[in-house]
Amino acid sequence: MKERILTEIKHLGIKEFEKLNSLNLLDGHYLNLEIELPNGDRAKLLDDNKKYYANQIDIENSDKCYGVAADESFIVVYKYGCDGADAELIQIKRI
Repeated sequence: MKERILTEIKHLGIKEFEKLNSLNLLDGHYLNLEIELPNGDRAKLLDDNKKYYANQIDIENSDKCYGVAADESFIVVYKYGCDGADAELIQIKRI
């Protein structure tokens, strides 16, 4: 499962993920960033009580980074600043 998820992440079309070689199993409450939805509401997409395969990648020439979290059903990609500040949803994909 982990290798399948890693392959899916590498093929999302985000250049920083093309060289991603590892995923860590992390608690949802640590990864569950609040984002603004298109209608202006704020929400969290992950389950605080689950574990997700995840990693964080710095964005070249930026003070932001990408965070990716995945389980057997979907992959979520966020972009955020220091300590998860100003998180925005970049992509969500069912697998």
